[in-house]
Amino acid sequence: QVQLVESGGGLVQAGGSLRLSCAASGSIFRLNAMGWYRQVPGKQRELVATITSGGSTNYADSVKGRFTISRDNAKNTVYLQMNSLKPEDTTVYYCNADFLRMGPGDPGHAWGQGTLVTVSS
Repeated sequence: QVQLVESGGGLVQAGGSLRLSCAASGSIFRLNAMGWYRQVPGKQRELVATITSGGSTNYADSVKGRFTISRDNAKNTVYLQMNSLKPEDTTVYYCNADFLRMGPGDPGHAWGQGTLVTVSS
C-alpha cells in the first residue's frame, strides 16, 4: 500500500507564504508524476501544479508566478511553495502521485488526505 502524507497547511495573512510538503511511502518501485490539487466545497477538484519525475512543471493560470512546485526524489517528497497568497487561495490542498508498485511493477495512483490552507484578508 502507498500512502501520501501532507503537511504545512495553516493560517496566513494575505500576501504571506506557506510551504506544503507531501511524503510518499510504501511499496513504491518508482514515483512518476506528482502534483497538488485543491477543492473548494461544492466544486470539482482543480489542478494547482504538477511535476514529472524529470522535473518538468505545469501550473494553473491562477497560481503562475506565485506558486512553485518542486520534488526531492531521494526523499519521495513533493513541495509546493506558495507566495503572495490571496484569500481566494483558501481551501483544502491535496497531494497526488502516480507510481509503479514494488514487485509486479503495475501502475498505481494515490491521493493524500488533504491539508487546509486559510488566507485571511
